[in-house]
Amino acid sequence: MMPGWSRRLPLPRRPLGWVTGGQQFVKDSAFALVLTVLAFVPTLSQIGAQIGDLSEHPPSPLAIGLTLTQTLPLALRTRWPAVCLVAVGCAFAVHQALGCPATFGSVGLYAALYSAGAHQVSFRRALAATSGAGYAVLAVVLHRLGSPTRVPDFVAFFVVLAGLWLLGSGIRRRRAEEAERRRLAAEVAAAAERAHIARELHDVVTHHVTAMVVQSDAAQVLLTSAPERAVDSLTAVSDTGRRALTELRYLLGVLEATGQSASAAADRAPALGKVGDLVAQARRSGQPVEFTERGERRAQRVEVELVAYRVVQEALTNAMKHAVGQRTQVLVQHGDEHIEIEVATEGSGPSSTSAPAARAVGRGGGRGLTGLRSRVRRLDGELVAGPLPDGRFRVRALIPVQPAQE
Repeated sequence: MMPGWSRRLPLPRRPLGWVTGGQQFVKDSAFALVLTVLAFVPTLSQIGAQIGDLSEHPPSPLAIGLTLTQTLPLALRTRWPAVCLVAVGCAFAVHQALGCPATFGSVGLYAALYSAGAHQVSFRRALAATSGAGYAVLAVVLHRLGSPTRVPDFVAFFVVLAGLWLLGSGIRRRRAEEAERRRLAAEVAAAAERAHIARELHDVVTHHVTAMVVQSDAAQVLLTSAPERAVDSLTAVSDTGRRALTELRYLLGVLEATGQSASAAADRAPALGKVGDLVAQARRSGQPVEFTERGERRAQRVEVELVAYRVVQEALTNAMKHAVGQRTQVLVQHGDEHIEIEVATEGSGPSSTSAPAARAVGRGGGRGLTGLRSRVRRLDGELVAGPLPDGRFRVRALIPVQPAQE
């Protein structure tokens, strides 16, 4: 790659900026052209920015040139507002000092001041100070040339001009605040999306890797005690790995999906109907699981189905990590208002064949349950996890019913 190539090949955002800027330039040029035409309409000649009230001289080419200089530079009022203000302001001052005929084109001074306040980015204070000083010089010159305008009138006119600058500055400030709000909202949304992806990866990776560790360690023990059963454990490891790859592909599909592909990715999301697969996988890992489902299962929104699935997944993962080989009961109850999920595991007394697996997996830091609580709360649900008086550990979730058609 040649040096400086990245500067000559701008990012995709920049051509869009050029297009937007070109459209604004066309609008400003049209405004300047319309004002130029109106400047030569006789009936509008008494409407405009007039301050000197000196005796008028007959129309001349110089007066026409000064009128054009007060209108045509407005085509640059957005792109180069300082240049526009200097050109229009100087033309207005000379026009007033020479006593040229009144023109509607002097309204250009108002537009130039507003544009400078709204669009000038750098040297704003210097431009404001220079403009104020220039007006003071103009007032002194007009007074010496015999202008009948009194000091209060000069001050009142200056207040009007300053008000136009402040109006533009207020609009600019509001646009900047709105842009900052959008930026912060985008950062918050990005952070929330990163947290969501992290939770999804945690649920998928932790569950399947835990199952694979338990299954592979059980296979090592069975290789010496019951070789014929070790084959089943190794087969379970392979099946678990394939399931992990399937769910990871789903997550990647969600990250890359747009439009119709997003709907297709959502259709592949884990759902309540696949809870039986989680139970079967846990059983193959040596975890005795009893699964009970009550009530009529109805199609729910993708978010509800996915969160319900993750609750069972995380609870079974914790059971395999902290209560290896202990009886686990899974209850999914479909109600009219809530889906109730309860996973209860007996005390953590690992069996002899699974004890090495329990030590290998280790104790988790509770990140999975914390993330689940947050996800359930976003659906206006509730998740409670903790020990029961009979020594079991229970995870219980109540998730409001949200039918898919809503």
